[in-house]
Amino acid sequence: MSFGLHSAVHPFGPQAARIAAVWWLMFWVSAAVFVLVVAFLLGAVFRSPSSRERSAARGGGQKRMGAVVGGAAIATAVILVGFLVVDVSAGRALATAPAPPPLSIQVVGHQWWWEVHYPDPVASQAITTANEIHIPIGRPVEFDLASRDVIHSFWAPSLHGKKDLIPGHGSRLLVQADQPGTFHGQCAEFCGLQHANMGFLVVAQPEDEFQAWQAAQRQPAPVPADAVLARGQQVFLSVPCAMCHSVQGTPAWGQNGPDLTHVASRRLLAAGTMANTSENMSRWIADPHHLKPGTKMPPTALEPSDLQALTAYMESLK
Repeated sequence: MSFGLHSAVHPFGPQAARIAAVWWLMFWVSAAVFVLVVAFLLGAVFRSPSSRERSAARGGGQKRMGAVVGGAAIATAVILVGFLVVDVSAGRALATAPAPPPLSIQVVGHQWWWEVHYPDPVASQAITTANEIHIPIGRPVEFDLASRDVIHSFWAPSLHGKKDLIPGHGSRLLVQADQPGTFHGQCAEFCGLQHANMGFLVVAQPEDEFQAWQAAQRQPAPVPADAVLARGQQVFLSVPCAMCHSVQGTPAWGQNGPDLTHVASRRLLAAGTMANTSENMSRWIADPHHLKPGTKMPPTALEPSDLQALTAYMESLK
C-alpha cells in the first residue's frame, strides 16, 4: 500500500535537492563512462584483422594500449576524487544548522511504529502522536531521533536521506519542505519481523494550517456524545487497551503503545499498514496479528456489540 510521495530523485526540500543533485551527477558520469567502455569494447571486437596486422607491423599497438590504460586509470582517479569532494561538500552542507532556530520534533522508533513528540516549555501544550508527522513548509525542522529497542533508520526520501536510530545514542536530522504535500517515510534498517510495515507520513502544511493542526492536537479527547460512544469509552477503559495506550482527558495513561487521543485524525493505522477506516479499525482491534504478524499488540476478544461501540469511540477521537 502506497501513500504520499516517495522518491529520492524528486526532492521537495533543500536537503533532498542536494542529495538528488549528487545522485544525478554520479548517474550521468557513470553513464558516460559506461558508454565509453562499451564503445571501446565494440571497437576492439569488430576491428578487422587487416587493421590489427597493420598496427602490429608498425609496432605501435602496445604503446597505444599502454597510453589508453594509463589514461583510463588517471581519469578513474580524477572521477573518484571529484565524487569524494562533491560528497563531502554535500554532507557538510546538510549538517549545517540554519540561522533561525528550527522547530524541534522528537521521534522515537519502536518495533514497529514511530512515537512523535512536539515538546513545549508549557507541559500542557506539548503534543504526542504516532506515525504521522506534521511540519510547516518553508521552515527548518530538526528531528531528534532515538530508539527504544533495536536499530531503526528514519527515511523520508522526498525530504532527506537516511538516518540511523541507535539505542542509547541520539541523533538529529535537519529537514525542510518547500512545498505542501504528504510524504511517505519508511524504516530503512531491518529491525525484525514487521520491518516492512514500519512506515510513517510527513505532512507538510502552510503555516496557518500547521498552527491549526497543533491547536487541535492540544485538545483533550472529546467527551462521548451519545450512549454508544459512552459504552465504547467504558469498554476501552475496562480492557487491556488502557494499559498500553493514552487518551488525554481519560484515566488511560498507558505508555507502551501509541497515544490515541486523536487517532481518528490520522490517515493510516498500524504504522502505515492500512488506511484509517472504521472497518480496518475494527479488524485491527479484534485481531492485529492477522494483519501485522508479530505485532506486540494483543488481540482483544469482545462481543460484537462491544467491538462496534469501541470502534465508534476510536473513530470519534479526532
